[in-house]
Amino acid sequence: MREAAHPGRNAAYPAQEPSPEAARNPSVPCPTPGTAWPEEPQTSTREPVIQEPVTSEAAETEPEATRRAAGVTESARANRGWWDRNADEYQIEHGTFLGDDRFVWCPEGLDEVEAELLGPTEELKGKDVLEIGAGAAQCARWLAGQGARPVALDLSHRQLQHALRIGGSFPLVCADAAVLPFADGSFDLACSAYGALPFVADPRLVLREVRRVLRPGGRFVFSVTHPLRWAFPDEPGPEGLSVSASYFDRTPYVEQDEEGVAVYVEHHRTLGDRVRDVVTSGFRLVDLVEPEWPDWNTSEWGGWSPLRGHLIPGTAIFVCERD
Repeated sequence: MREAAHPGRNAAYPAQEPSPEAARNPSVPCPTPGTAWPEEPQTSTREPVIQEPVTSEAAETEPEATRRAAGVTESARANRGWWDRNADEYQIEHGTFLGDDRFVWCPEGLDEVEAELLGPTEELKGKDVLEIGAGAAQCARWLAGQGARPVALDLSHRQLQHALRIGGSFPLVCADAAVLPFADGSFDLACSAYGALPFVADPRLVLREVRRVLRPGGRFVFSVTHPLRWAFPDEPGPEGLSVSASYFDRTPYVEQDEEGVAVYVEHHRTLGDRVRDVVTSGFRLVDLVEPEWPDWNTSEWGGWSPLRGHLIPGTAIFVCERD
C-alpha cells in the first residue's frame, strides 16, 4: 500500500533538521513564517541528481509483508528510512504525473486549480501555508506561484533534497509532523496530499499539532487513501475488486526485514475514525470530498486505476477548519 504515498516537490533552501530545543518545545519558531529568510549562495548545479535505483544483494531482498502492531516511534523510524531509500525511485516513477509546480491532491488527478479546497485561488496571496509530508514540494511551489508564503515540511531528508534540486524560493524543513517546530498560530492554512497521516500510529498527534500552529479560522485540508480500500487487495486489475479483508481490522500494514524490524508502516482508520480524529482534535469538518475517477486519466498508480476508480472510491479528502 506504499503507493498511497504523496505527491511532493520544490525549494531553494537546504532541508533543515529541527534543533533539539525545537523538538522539545514546539513553541520555538523555526523560523517564523512570513519573515525574511537568509539568502542562499547561488550555485550552477541542481544536485542531487535523481539516480537510478542501486541494485545490490541487500536491495534485492524483499521485505516480508504482514499485519501487526506498530507504535509511534517504530512507524516514524521505519517510514523515514523507507522514504530516504526510495525517494529517487518515487520521483522517477511519478514525477511526470505530479509535475514540478502542480497541486495534485490524489492519483485521481484532482487539481487544486479546479477544486479550490484551500479557498479561492485569488485569496491565497500573502497567506502563510504549511505543506505537511511535502515530498519534493510541488504543491508548495504551486502555492508560491499564487503569491502565498509556503513552508514545505517532510520527514524524509532525501525527498527534500529533490525539492532542493528542482528549485524554488521558500523554506524546506525536515521534521516529524507530530512535533512541528513552529510557534503557535504561525500559519493561515495547512495542507497534506497523502503526506504523514497515512503513516502515523496516532493521527491525532499530527492533527493537534496542526491546529496549534494554525491561526484562528485557519483551514487544514488533507487527503488519504479512502478507508474502504483497506478491505480490497491493493491491485489495479479485476483481482482488486473483491473484498479480501475486514474493513474494521485496524491492524497496521507492516513490511519488515529478516530480523522483524519494520522498514515500512501504514495505518488504517475507518471513515468514522477519521471524522472522530478531526473533531476530537479541535477542528470543524467542513467537507469530505471523494474524487471520482475522470475519463481523461488513463494512468495506473499502484492500486489506483481507471477500472477500480470508476467503481470504488480511492481517495478521501478532509476539509477542516479551526474555530
